[in-house]
Amino acid sequence: MIPRALAAAALLFALLLGAGCVKPYQRELLAKPIMAIQPDPYEALLDQHMLEAREAAAGGFGSAGGGCGCN
Repeated sequence: MIPRALAAAALLFALLLGAGCVKPYQRELLAKPIMAIQPDPYEALLDQHMLEAREAAAGGFGSAGGGCGCN
């Protein structure tokens, strides 16, 4: 019973620590490009282009044309 209560208390404590307000001047630091899910948008675009060409189809991503490379 004690380990379960201790684990629940630790989880509650961790959840409460993670919730907080971000001040407007802190948003600048959080919006840096290094914090992006894909840090290099050009590399992601190139990867998507190569995937479309390799799969011989393009669809669902907003690009036109087929896998042959012609538009």
